[in-house]
Amino acid sequence: MKNKLVEYRKTFGYSQERLAAKLGVSRQTIISIEKGKYDPSLNLAFQLANVFNMSIEEIFEYEEKGEKK
Repeated sequence: MKNKLVEYRKTFGYSQERLAAKLGVSRQTIISIEKGKYDPSLNLAFQLANVFNMSIEEIFEYEEKGEKK
């Protein structure tokens, strides 16, 4: 799954550590999501959308395995 988490996190002035603390997850979790190595749970995706006041679809884009855009 592709995401724009780095872009939105920086736009809203959050460090990885501060965003992680706000969401109750580790900084490593934020790093892994940003690098596309970890897909967040639906609950965490909703929390991220709430932090940035946007929809999940604005942050995350589903991508079929093997599909490149």
